[in-house]
Amino acid sequence: MIEKLKIGISSCLLGSAVRYDGGHKRDQVLLDTLGLSVEWVPICPEVGAGLPVPREPMQLVGTLPLPRLVTITTRIDHTEQLKRWVEQALATLGEQHLCGFVFKARSPSCAVRDAEVVGQDGRPIGRGAGLFAVAVIRRFPGLPVEAEGELQDPDNRRRFLERAAAYRKIDARIL
Repeated sequence: MIEKLKIGISSCLLGSAVRYDGGHKRDQVLLDTLGLSVEWVPICPEVGAGLPVPREPMQLVGTLPLPRLVTITTRIDHTEQLKRWVEQALATLGEQHLCGFVFKARSPSCAVRDAEVVGQDGRPIGRGAGLFAVAVIRRFPGLPVEAEGELQDPDNRRRFLERAAAYRKIDARIL
């Protein structure tokens, strides 16, 4: 029996009702196509950091290299709360020996590259990675990461699985 690849995933993509509005973003195509080959390790950074469901929507505010995670209406900054949780979560993820990670696009915590960042005046200044995604990518260089939308394409899915399988072999040699 072939061991499944252990892949981290934003919990909302599996159908968990963890989003700010109490909903989810279940990605049935992703689950149907990769579900037989992988063991999912679901993570929601906001819920992990203790934020409620539902919760006020948040956005990245500040500068592209160092944005802050701030609620849109009340302007509460949750950056430090999330960062404290991320430090603990990264240690646990290291023990999981993940082979890849599928992140929710456009999320201020999980986006790989397309979360909107606004300046202090509220005007968009660009797009970047979410705070949790940045931390995962820095802590696990070379770990295959992708936004769920990129994996709708069969060739991208195949390449992602190939990279994840190769990463597992590298990880096993290190241990």
